[in-house]
Amino acid sequence: MRDQRYQLKFSQSFTIFEFVSEGVRKRVPKIIKYTESSTEGIYSLGFGDKIGDTDDFDDEVITNNEDSIRVLATVAASVYIFTDKFPNAYVFATGSTPSRTRLYRIGISNNLAEIEEDFIILGLFQGDWEIFQKNKNYTSFLLTRK
Repeated sequence: MRDQRYQLKFSQSFTIFEFVSEGVRKRVPKIIKYTESSTEGIYSLGFGDKIGDTDDFDDEVITNNEDSIRVLATVAASVYIFTDKFPNAYVFATGSTPSRTRLYRIGISNNLAEIEEDFIILGLFQGDWEIFQKNKNYTSFLLTRK
């Protein structure tokens, strides 16, 4: 994603990333976490507003900072950094609500050509994984480096 993004700080493990959303309302600390699932090599991507001084986040809060494109571009940048460190990893993502999943689907669709230069991206449609296509109502996403 070539959109403007926020500066990222990341943990030594490259699994926790932090940045600050600086929108119209306020400065909001954000966390991005990659958590390995029960299936080795598959990591769940989660992010949201940072909770206090912890590595926890709230992925249901609506920040309304009018910077969602910049926030998504920042999350995308973390995927590049994470998969540079873990090139064989699969990254699983879904929204915490249907509207957020739709927002992610739109973001992927709008940047699909660029994403496909470096990643294989799948969408979950009616219980089956398939190569991501624009204008399909996917409920989850899975990607890995080419």
